[in-house]
Amino acid sequence: MTEKEFKDTRSGFVGIIGLPNVGKSTLLNQLLGTKVSIVSPKPQTTRFNIRGILTKNNFQIVFVDTPGIHEAKDLFNQMMVKEALNALQEVDIILWVMDVTHRIPEEERILDLIKSANKPTILALNKIDLIKKQELLPIIDYFSKLHDFKAIVPVSALKNDGLDRLLDEIVKLLPEGPFYYNPNQVTDLPLSLLIAEIIREKIFMHTYQEVPYSTAVKVEEIREDLEKNLLYIQATIFIERDSQKGIIIGKGGRMLKKIGTLAREELEFLLGKKIYLDLWVKALKDWRERETYIRRLAIPSHFS
Repeated sequence: MTEKEFKDTRSGFVGIIGLPNVGKSTLLNQLLGTKVSIVSPKPQTTRFNIRGILTKNNFQIVFVDTPGIHEAKDLFNQMMVKEALNALQEVDIILWVMDVTHRIPEEERILDLIKSANKPTILALNKIDLIKKQELLPIIDYFSKLHDFKAIVPVSALKNDGLDRLLDEIVKLLPEGPFYYNPNQVTDLPLSLLIAEIIREKIFMHTYQEVPYSTAVKVEEIREDLEKNLLYIQATIFIERDSQKGIIIGKGGRMLKKIGTLAREELEFLLGKKIYLDLWVKALKDWRERETYIRRLAIPSHFS
């Protein structure tokens, strides 16, 4: 794109930040109209920064979905939070997503981080479908006095409500410049990581307590059979203790089969071809306590 061609185009990076479980990933997927970030009702599902790319005729927004910012005590969670904090420094615009149904004191920490970053910020008040309209105005009034937000936009990511206005407000703040990515691209997530994330989402949805947090997924092989339009995928689910292995596999292998079937069906829909998904389960003792394992299995440094 020449200098003359990009004079009328805008592009920039928008960091989506917030506390865990406020709907950041759901919001990103709705804005893009496709799924690039996994979602579950459990907090801390997102482990590393994921880019989603929205391109229209004259603008390109590179959204950066970040892990939920929380008080992290162990190494793994500290590294997740660091991912989000790094994004604050690297983006052009901050999009703070807040859950209007669950107000907690930790919001103040997010506000402090936003003030320190000194970037143009939009506040998205999410889940407005779950409260009465008269409850919303005092929240807007309260936050408008705390910081000079470029806009405060009530939305429901789940119901796709208010997202057009949110998009308009973001576009107003985009710097002039050429597109960063091919207009047809919706994410820079490598295929192997996309597959691993979809499998991990199914584990989060169907296992409980500490088990989903103790798991990581690594795609070992992707092999395409062009004649059959088939993609062979072999992936390993890592857990921390042998006792968790039985939970992931389930009685008679039922849980593993369920996870595999749901992941395969979604991948076939996303990739538009038949999938043969071969899942293995392996114990890797206390992998979340060692940075080398965390980087290899859960928070890839080359993708930060």
